Amino acid sequence: MGFINGEQFFCREIEEKDNSAVAALIRDNLKKHSLDIPGTVYYDEGLDHLSDFYAGPKRSYYVLLDAKERIVGGIGFAGFEPMEDTAELQKLYLDDSVKGAGLGYELIALIEKKMMDAGFKYSYLETHDNLQAAIHVYEKSGYTEIERPAAVGHGAMNRFFKKELRRQ
Repeated sequence: MGFINGEQFFCREIEEKDNSAVAALIRDNLKKHSLDIPGTVYYDEGLDHLSDFYAGPKRSYYVLLDAKERIVGGIGFAGFEPMEDTAELQKLYLDDSVKGAGLGYELIALIEKKMMDAGFKYSYLETHDNLQAAIHVYEKSGYTEIERPAAVGHGAMNRFFKKELRRQ
């Protein structure tokens, strides 16, 4: 997938053995940005069992591993029923040790390809003002801010973005 200081990173689909590490990574990130509050994924019942959720149809989650096979990030998608032909980009999180190296862009490119392979034409995402670095990455990746949809997955989120998916 990418390199940082000569260390190679790779992705694979989430497995049951990854659940606790991914949940811890997500909770740690949210807590650092004061988003360990109701209405965020922090309190989702299924957060500790993501491999079960992403085993369903038209959804996937990928973990980013370092050379020692330590989970240092992840990203997923699932169909977003309120919007036609749209998948929701979900749970893009990185460990602090790999932030700022461009891996977020690579993960977005990967998941957008997977969305297109699954037949989706658009990508939608929810985020929060507290996640300014993520918002920057989304905007640089071609996402445009939209009005809050009538149906959202996490009520505490206050920024919403959408992108038309196109093959490069």
